[in-house]
Amino acid sequence: MPRYCFLLQVRPELLAEYRTRHAAVWPEMLEALHDSGWRQYSLFVRDDGLLVGYVEADDLTVAQERMAATEVNGRWQESMGEFFDSLDGRRPDEALLLLEEVFNLDDQRARHHDVDEYLRRTELPQS
Repeated sequence: MPRYCFLLQVRPELLAEYRTRHAAVWPEMLEALHDSGWRQYSLFVRDDGLLVGYVEADDLTVAQERMAATEVNGRWQESMGEFFDSLDGRRPDEALLLLEEVFNLDDQRARHHDVDEYLRRTELPQS
């Protein structure tokens, strides 16, 4: 399943409240995310407000479109907008700065295992 990582900037003076709100996300928001195809969704934040998000989805654009169509997402985004810098008139879920994945341990190990297995099976017998 494709993996996505993104950045946002939480206003440092609102970081404590941001953490509090995410300690108990609305149950209907949790279900909407799940039903829209968001998997393994996690948020990480530094003390200066740098927010790093990680999510897996078959297609992030489709998952975002499905979320945008839900009533609860509109309410959530409106309630969260005050927490972020540099939204430029967008909702937080529209301002994600996606990062390029350049390394994944499990993917590389699997590729090496596949090559090793292929070589082992196709090795010519020694005379």
